[in-house]
Amino acid sequence: MAKRKKDKSTGSIIYPIIFITGILVVFFLIKTQTKKKSATYFKTLPTSFYSYGIDVSHYQGKINWNKVIKGDSSISFVYCKATEGVRLIDHYWKKNRAALKELKVPHGAYHFFRPKSSAKDQANHFLNHYQSSQSDLPPVLDAETIEVSNSELVITMKIWLEIVEKKTGKRPLIYTSYHMYSTFLKSEFRDYKFWVANYSYVPSRFDDQQILHWQYTDKGKINGIHGNVDLNFSKIDFRNN
Repeated sequence: MAKRKKDKSTGSIIYPIIFITGILVVFFLIKTQTKKKSATYFKTLPTSFYSYGIDVSHYQGKINWNKVIKGDSSISFVYCKATEGVRLIDHYWKKNRAALKELKVPHGAYHFFRPKSSAKDQANHFLNHYQSSQSDLPPVLDAETIEVSNSELVITMKIWLEIVEKKTGKRPLIYTSYHMYSTFLKSEFRDYKFWVANYSYVPSRFDDQQILHWQYTDKGKINGIHGNVDLNFSKIDFRNN
């Protein structure tokens, strides 16, 4: 009996399919492992940090705080945006504050600073709508835009900080980028504590007594909040306060 000839066309199709399938399987496994590592990374407290918290604004929309706090018991503190510039009021501020008070979650408010607007008017705008209470965390000045010279920014920030401290009895924190902090704000505000945003995981950068909080990502995912949310580490142990 004569031998059958192998069907070369079938082999030429099968082998590439097997090869491509293998590549896709490897890619899927790598991606899955990366996701697992990221989740662990975002929940691990670096040395000298003791608490984990979030900050929110109207960008997160309506938040289901019961789901947030019950779904992630590691959240120990929250900061909410209250105002911006001389006119803007975050329309979720009052709702967020009321919910956090009811749930007895340590929280505070921040003001987004506009360097070209009157610092005095901005401070009064914040105080009028913030309405501080003794249990609040220290208010925060969010200084992440420059728009003017460095020296002018420092002068106007000091005006806001002094007015708010005098009225609330609490020294405000300064929120800013790691670049702005390290290049000029640190040296200009040695008597203040900072909340620094830096999304590169380099904990050694925060071995610094002036830095109190570290915002380490703006892409956090939490049950009860639609979209991304900022995640933070703190050197304060809120769990024992």
